[in-house]
Amino acid sequence: MILRYIQDLAVAFPEMRAGRRPVVYNRVSQFSLPALEGAIPCQRILLAFDENVYELRRQKLKQIEALGQAAYRSKYDFTHTIPQILKEYSDKSAEQLETPRVNVRAAGRIMAIRLMGKAGFCHLQQGGERLQIYVKKDAVGDQGFELYKLLDLGDHVGVSGYLFRTRTGELSIHVEEITFLSKDLLPLPEKFHGLTDVELRYRQRYVDLLMNPGVREVFLKRSQLVQSLRRTLESHDFVEVETPMMQPIAGGAVARPFVTHHNTLDMDLFLRIAPELYLKRLVVGGFDRVYEINRNFRNEGLGWRWNPEFTMLEFYQAYTDYQGVMDLTQELITQAAHDVTGGTKTKWGEHEIDWGNWRRFTMREAIIHYWPDAAGAKPEMHDFASPDCLKQFVERFNQARSHMAYDPKDPLGKTIANLFEAVAEEHLTQPTIIYEFPTAISPLSKQKPDETEWTERFEIFAGQMEISNGFSELNDPEDQRRRFEDQLKERERGDDEAHQMDEDYIRALSYGMPPAGGVGMGVDRLCMLLTDSHTIRDVILFPLLRPEKGTRAEGSGKMEETV
Repeated sequence: MILRYIQDLAVAFPEMRAGRRPVVYNRVSQFSLPALEGAIPCQRILLAFDENVYELRRQKLKQIEALGQAAYRSKYDFTHTIPQILKEYSDKSAEQLETPRVNVRAAGRIMAIRLMGKAGFCHLQQGGERLQIYVKKDAVGDQGFELYKLLDLGDHVGVSGYLFRTRTGELSIHVEEITFLSKDLLPLPEKFHGLTDVELRYRQRYVDLLMNPGVREVFLKRSQLVQSLRRTLESHDFVEVETPMMQPIAGGAVARPFVTHHNTLDMDLFLRIAPELYLKRLVVGGFDRVYEINRNFRNEGLGWRWNPEFTMLEFYQAYTDYQGVMDLTQELITQAAHDVTGGTKTKWGEHEIDWGNWRRFTMREAIIHYWPDAAGAKPEMHDFASPDCLKQFVERFNQARSHMAYDPKDPLGKTIANLFEAVAEEHLTQPTIIYEFPTAISPLSKQKPDETEWTERFEIFAGQMEISNGFSELNDPEDQRRRFEDQLKERERGDDEAHQMDEDYIRALSYGMPPAGGVGMGVDRLCMLLTDSHTIRDVILFPLLRPEKGTRAEGSGKMEETV
C-alpha cells in the first residue's frame, strides 16, 4: 500500500522524479498518510494531493476503457455475495473445495492489492466482510491482467472463478475473469490508522463506514434496535402511524422549534418537536394502541446527548395509566437489549449496565436517597411542600456541592426538579425509573388524585441520562386549557420553550379521550447505551455539522470561516 502512495505521489509531484526535495501537504490529521522522509510539512490542509491523485486515476480510467471495459457499468450478475461465500465455505478444506469445484461470481470493493510479477492478490470487501482473490495472467489473459495492473484501492470489480485455499490456507477465489465496475478517484485512508479525525468521520461517513468496521457494527445494531421495538409493540397489538412533520403549532413538548414557511399557503410552520398531540388525537379517533418512530427537530444546543434532529419512539395505550406504560417501556428496553446484544448486560465506559435489574424511586425519594452527607440532614417528604424548607436545602446543597441555579420566583415544582437533577442524576447509571413529577414541569400529564402538585409521570434513566418520558395522559379539556394558559404565562415571563395554546387539540379532547398512558423514548440515546457510544453523533449516520471551512454556506452570500 505504501508503494502505491509513493507511485501516486511520484505522478502527482514531478519534483520527486527529478530528485528534488518535495513539498508534501500534511494530511495526517485527516487520513494519516505514510510520512515521507525529508518532506516539508504544511500545516494548512490543502487539496493538492487529492487533486493530483484524482487526475492520475482519471487517466487510468481512460486506459481501462481502452481495454474494452465500461467505465461505470450498469450491473453485474453474481451468484454469491462475499458474506455468503464466507459463511458457506469457510469450514471447507482444500480437498472439499476441489471435488467438486465450487464456481462463484462475486463483486466487491478492493481494500488491499499487491502485484507479484505475473500474478497478484486482492482483498474484496462487501457487506463489511473481506475475501481474498488470486489473479494470474495465465488464467485471466493478457487484457484481464492489464486491467488488474490498472486497478487501485477502492475500485469496484466483479470476478468469476472457483474457490480454493492458498498455501497459507486462506479461502480465496482463483479468478478466471475480471470485470471492472467502478473507479475510486480519491485515495482511501491509510489502512493502519484509518479515518481518525473525528469531525471528518462524521462529515464523510461513507468513508468512515468503509474503513472502520466498528462503525458499521454500531449502525447494524441501531437497525436491530428499531426492529426490536417494532416487534415488541406489534406483539402488544400496537399500530404504527405517521403524523405531520410540519405543524402550525409547535406542540407536544417544551422546546424551541425550527421555523419554516409555506409559500403557497403563505404561513409559517414549525418542524415537529414531538408527535404527541397528533397521536393523542388518534386515540380520540379510536386508535387505542398507536405508535410512531419519528424524527423530531429542536432548535437547541449541541452536546454529547443532543442533536437538533433526533429519533424518538412515542406510543399511546388507551384504558391504562402511567404504571401500565411504565411496565411496557421496561419490557421494550430489556427485550431490545437482548435482541441487540444477545444478553442483558452491556458495557458503558468503565461500568456494566444490567438491563435485567431495574430500580424505581419517586422523584422525592431519589433526592432523599442520593442526598450528599456533606449537605447535612436528608430532606423528609413533608419538606418538599414548604418553600422555606426547600430554599434551605438548596442553600445547603450549594455550599456542599457544585452550584445549583435557584430563582425564588420559580414554581416550587420547578425548583424540586432542578434539585433532583443536581442531586440524583449523576448516580443513575443503572436502569432506574423516576416517577411522580411536579405539575409545574408537566403541562400534559394527569395530576395525582391525592396530590395535585404532583403528576402521574415517570422518566427512565441509564448511563446518567434520561432515555424515556411517560405519563398518564391528561384527558380533561378544561384542565388542559388551564395548563396551556399557565404555559402562556411562562412564555410572557420570557420562557421561549413554554408550550403554546392549541385550540384544536382542546377541541379534540372535548370529543372525549379515554384514559390513556403515553411514552416517548429516545432511540438515539438508547442506541448509545447499547453500543457503548459516548456521543450521540456516533449513532447518527449524518449528524448536523457546521459548514466546512472555505465552503459557501447554503443560502448565504459569504464564505463560512468556522469548522
